[in-house]
Amino acid sequence: MRLFLTGATGVLGRSAVPALLAAGHEVRAVARDDTKAKRLAALGVDPVRVDLFDGPAVTEAVAGVEVVVHLATNVPPLSKMALPPAWRMHNRLRTEATRNLLEAARTHEVPRFIKESITFTYPDRGDEWIDESVPPDDTIKALRPTLDGERLVARFGSEHGRGVVLRFGLFYGPENRSTDEALRMAHARIGPIPGAPRGFISSIHVDDAAAAVVGALDAPSGVYNVVDDEPLTRRDYTDAFAEAFDLPKLRITPTVAVRVVGGSGAKALTASQRVSNQRMRATTGWGPAYPSAREGWVSVAATRAAKQS
Repeated sequence: MRLFLTGATGVLGRSAVPALLAAGHEVRAVARDDTKAKRLAALGVDPVRVDLFDGPAVTEAVAGVEVVVHLATNVPPLSKMALPPAWRMHNRLRTEATRNLLEAARTHEVPRFIKESITFTYPDRGDEWIDESVPPDDTIKALRPTLDGERLVARFGSEHGRGVVLRFGLFYGPENRSTDEALRMAHARIGPIPGAPRGFISSIHVDDAAAAVVGALDAPSGVYNVVDDEPLTRRDYTDAFAEAFDLPKLRITPTVAVRVVGGSGAKALTASQRVSNQRMRATTGWGPAYPSAREGWVSVAATRAAKQS
């Protein structure tokens, strides 16, 4: 297929681009500067410089493709996550850029649209499994742009073609900024994720997430959870991270402390979300190479060690 891809040089895009190319697809991808354009071109991608907030320019850039894959995000660093203004660009990508891309897809009669989303939109369900039938928690103001973007894609799927939303769990991988931040926090004996130790966190290795993007190209319209087979409790997740990097036992920042500082968004980050990937598995045949973060973090640590040696 001929694809138009956003977010090609981001956390997920760096894994998605080689996965899409290896599957035989032609990729036209947004590059924000000449350095990134050259890097993408060296991989065999057709780079295009376009402002995703410029509707006419986006429409021109999308001409001739068979699917639009919107993976662009702008998640702020950990030190700024509690500041609402730090999320402004991220929220615009969720909504305004999505509208422009969808309008471009309609104009050129592109039959498929795939959008990145997150599982943090689900409510706290304790140790109960969460599938796509569970309604998102729309009381969290910080996540409303994410849900607005999902609704835009759902409308496209019902009126124009296939609209697919991939709700990804917490990304982890060898080159993630969040991995660097987690290792810095570990120096203070603090674990990578806050919340109740017995609360569940649903995660996904970036390579498995990239494989899901490839698998979603032929998926019917709808929402699909993309997470590990086995969500871990925060205690188990933190221990898996520490063991992979040969660290001492780490403390978990309690839920109350995070919610006092982080506002409504902290509610989502500390919720217990035991998310199921069964719909994605059954519909597309996709499955994660790393069943849980236990195996995934071991691979991440080994990859980083090999690069540093």
